[in-house]
Amino acid sequence: MNTLPSPSGAEPTDGPAVRLGALVPLTRPGWAEAGRHLLAGLDLAVREVNDAGGIDGRPLELVVRDTAADPGRAAAAVDELAGMGVAAVVGEYHSVVARAAAARADALGVPFLCSSAVLDALTEAPTEWVARLAPAQSHGWRIYADFLLGAGRRRIAVATQPSVYWASGTRILRDHLTPRGGTVVELDTNALTPEALCDALVDHGATALLLLVGHPEPAVPIVRAVRGDRRLAEILIGAPAGQPEFAEWAAELDEDGAGIPFLRNLPERLGPLGERVGKELRERLGEAPSFVAFEGWDTVAVLAEALRSHGTDRAAIVDAWPSVAIEGTRGPIRFSRTPGISVWQWAWTPVQVVDRDPAEPDRFRTLHTG
Repeated sequence: MNTLPSPSGAEPTDGPAVRLGALVPLTRPGWAEAGRHLLAGLDLAVREVNDAGGIDGRPLELVVRDTAADPGRAAAAVDELAGMGVAAVVGEYHSVVARAAAARADALGVPFLCSSAVLDALTEAPTEWVARLAPAQSHGWRIYADFLLGAGRRRIAVATQPSVYWASGTRILRDHLTPRGGTVVELDTNALTPEALCDALVDHGATALLLLVGHPEPAVPIVRAVRGDRRLAEILIGAPAGQPEFAEWAAELDEDGAGIPFLRNLPERLGPLGERVGKELRERLGEAPSFVAFEGWDTVAVLAEALRSHGTDRAAIVDAWPSVAIEGTRGPIRFSRTPGISVWQWAWTPVQVVDRDPAEPDRFRTLHTG
């Protein structure tokens, strides 16, 4: 198990630190840039809680574990953190990894507040031990499907890789688009080179290609191939999972990475709290914070409220889920039981479809709001 130093050193106070285990992808094959943003948000919020007196005079402390997008590693980390006596586990970006962490937390009776993963079936059966801030995949991806229909794109091709997450996304898109006159064809990127995928797009007469694949491979080569194929000059490339959100995407693809719509869990305009936190995050990250960084900050803000109002006992934290109500960076946060979702859910985070402006790739354009 890769043990990392806690970035938010706790200041001396009247009692022992209240520890939170943090699951974050910080190394490949995890999306390390997303992990860096998530950790920046978590750490900033912990420091602010401690600056305000901590939890009844006790400091809050993050104990960070790198999941590297490995479900087994995440489950082992939950075991380790539970044995260390953490009050709760927070974080994670990758859905399949978060699902493994949630299953282990549920089995051990450890509260898990998932920051960024969206897979609807985060646990196999309903549980009291897990809550989530990110919108469920079915909610966000239906909004994306509505955007496609509004843009007149009905012949949809999805470039896929084997994964529960990508298979779930494909099913959501197909179930939403088919009754509304759309079609969805799957193209297996394990069987097709980027050039062969371009031929298949032409053969199917696709008007949109959605990247339901990993980054940078094979997403980046696919984008380059499609952008370079004159036959596909009018096709829309989309990435509902949010790959173009991060600066790494723009650095790798330059202008080819612009004009690719993706889902972003942010309101059209941030309120005063979001503006303040966003400024602090920008200074920490050295770049504009992604929505994932805001998810990290909101995660700790929710846990801090639960700890203050209900105490640091694990069962008490779980009792707090239905009554927690705070102002987050992206709006008021409350949890509820949502049909079809097995965990306590914030329903719903603001969701947008945005892209990088082809005329100014560092600027984002809002194309659709859900």
